[in-house]
Amino acid sequence: MGSLETPIYIFPTIRFRLSPLVSTNHFSTFTMMSARIGLGSATRRVAFAPVIGRNQTVLRTLIPKRGVQIQSLPPSASEEILNAQRLKRPSSPHFTIYQPQLTWLGSIANRVTGGALSALLYGFSLAYLVAPDTFDSAHIVEFVAGLPDYVKYTGKVILAAPFTFHFWNGLRHLSWDMGKFLSLKGAYRAGYAALGATVISTVALVLM
Repeated sequence: MGSLETPIYIFPTIRFRLSPLVSTNHFSTFTMMSARIGLGSATRRVAFAPVIGRNQTVLRTLIPKRGVQIQSLPPSASEEILNAQRLKRPSSPHFTIYQPQLTWLGSIANRVTGGALSALLYGFSLAYLVAPDTFDSAHIVEFVAGLPDYVKYTGKVILAAPFTFHFWNGLRHLSWDMGKFLSLKGAYRAGYAALGATVISTVALVLM
């Protein structure tokens, strides 16, 4: 056998060290045989590749490849795909996970009452412009006078409660704009004061 020194052979992509048990003559014989049968450098790379590389090659051949289907779609289909994805997205949590607090409840109520009063005001104004003879003061007073008492008081509460709450809570917001009641304790005090004033004012307007 030849020398037991371990020569290093460098191929285009692989550098490895032969085992001391493999001589230079054996390596030359293997190279000539692979060249004769047409295997060439591919066989040498596989035969003398590291064990880890050979294992990876075997695994890649054993594991089936997953096919990818490609479909040509028109540009208008992108919006439909996006809408379908949006329907499958989970909805963000809303009121159900939050503890009811005076701060955000008062803020929402202020917006709701303001929108309702604005809609009522603009609706009545437009109705008066369209039919002034039907929606004048005399006809309205006559219509309300013919209603039962429980309907009158219910209507007064429905009108007075949003109006008074929006008024007093609006003053609360104005106090914030002036830099007052900005602490958590001050915000709660101003909120309870607005609720108390709303109840008193509503009762007073209903009994008028």
